[in-house]
Amino acid sequence: MSVTETEKQATDLVFEYELDASPEKVWRAISVPGFRDKWLPAEDLADADPVSTEPGKEICYTMRDGEPPFLESVVTFQVRPGADGGAILRVVHGLSDKRVAPRKVPAANNNGPWMMLAA
Repeated sequence: MSVTETEKQATDLVFEYELDASPEKVWRAISVPGFRDKWLPAEDLADADPVSTEPGKEICYTMRDGEPPFLESVVTFQVRPGADGGAILRVVHGLSDKRVAPRKVPAANNNGPWMMLAA
């Protein structure tokens, strides 16, 4: 894995959910506009069409903030089979707007000098 990929993963928000619904049902919910609009409103999307898709497995949408400076991000939804016929839904929300550089924030447990002073 390259340094760039590692840095990108550090700035992404990743959520994973185990669902009782089948992978096919979850796929329809995230890919068919009529179903998707019930939980992911069209006004949050920069474009109603997906950026990319791997049918049945992964779909990516560009999202845009509703207020200035209207920053954009890419949200990737990944679906895979889970236990007992259910599905695992992985949501990766990555900032893609070039106007914002990721901040390098030290880890909360890095024991920097300020943490030693607190002890």
